[in-house]
Amino acid sequence: MAKRVVLAYSGGLDTSVAVRWMIDELGVEVVALAVDVGQSSDDWDVVTERAKAAGAVEAVVVDARQEFAEDFVAPALKANALYEGRYPLVSALSRPVIVKHLVAAAREHGAGAVAHGCTGKGNDQVRFEVSARALAPDLEVIAPVRGWGMSREESILYAYRHDIPIQATKEKVYSIDDNLWGRAIECGEMEDPWAVPPQAVWLLTRPVADQPRDLVIGFDQGVPVEIDGERLGMLEVVERLNTVVGAYGWGRVDMVENRRVGIKSRETYECPASLALILAHKDLESICLERDLDREKARIEPRYAELIYDGLWFSPLKQALDAFVDSSQEFVSGEVRLHLEPGSCVVTGRRSPHSLYDYELATYDAADSFRHEDSAGFVRLWGLGIETWAQRQGSRREG
Repeated sequence: MAKRVVLAYSGGLDTSVAVRWMIDELGVEVVALAVDVGQSSDDWDVVTERAKAAGAVEAVVVDARQEFAEDFVAPALKANALYEGRYPLVSALSRPVIVKHLVAAAREHGAGAVAHGCTGKGNDQVRFEVSARALAPDLEVIAPVRGWGMSREESILYAYRHDIPIQATKEKVYSIDDNLWGRAIECGEMEDPWAVPPQAVWLLTRPVADQPRDLVIGFDQGVPVEIDGERLGMLEVVERLNTVVGAYGWGRVDMVENRRVGIKSRETYECPASLALILAHKDLESICLERDLDREKARIEPRYAELIYDGLWFSPLKQALDAFVDSSQEFVSGEVRLHLEPGSCVVTGRRSPHSLYDYELATYDAADSFRHEDSAGFVRLWGLGIETWAQRQGSRREG
């Protein structure tokens, strides 16, 4: 057993109890590492003090917001990554950047192990452990919550007995995980897939704007770089859109998804920025990508999303798909106009200096440059196989 462990620390009940539990049960020193990926409500001074009160020899906070936006969110956006066609991978995307810093902290602090606070039936245990083993196969990975067998109520009592300052109560029924790409809300009455999510769980998508407006997003090689002509970094784009689009009450997802461990789980998400950006980016691709490239990219996008969801960010296939996606984005530059109304966000225009849309070919007006005389031979050759089948076999089937 390692003598020092670096714990991915959130400041919540499980990771706070995990600090003391590992000290008492495993006899190790614990370094608590909190990674800022854009959580909305964390006071990092309170978080570090809580970790120290639980017994951590050191508590460290890393600001990874810029890195998360540029190196993790942007690639997923270029791939239009939506798990099962709906979930923009809010929590899943943050795990590899957290593990990256977890491993770096283990090296810096001379730790022989890393630890996480995930349960035994969630997806995050897979993401943390597979990523850690991909980056540092020599490090031991410890999962205290998976092994200690305490219920939520028992964990709360454990914290009280050890004077660990926590905010958790038996009445706090929702599990919420958030970062700059969105919020994930589960548990409570929403464990019934028929139950309507209570309005109180929504934070980013509370409808407060009632006047319609247009929003123009500028892209450079698949990455958003402007809003209404103002040049912004990736982090600033996401933060701005969460505020602006979320104010129209748009960007919610309510779904039953298939977890990696084989169970179905009812999940609710609010992701105004991520869903708006994917909507706009995919639409811009429609005029910038050649037909077969566009279709092949659409075919691999679900697989790309699955890799992220399943904790395989650091994998050979993910690396190879990144090369394909990056190549496809060479000419995906231009602008997309979004129209916002209460409960609605739709694309109403797109333009690009690299557009493959040719007005003279598409129009039915006098400017039409399409060679209509070529069509008769094309259509005949295109349907030749079907015509042959109909003559030789089709009539027999009817008989």
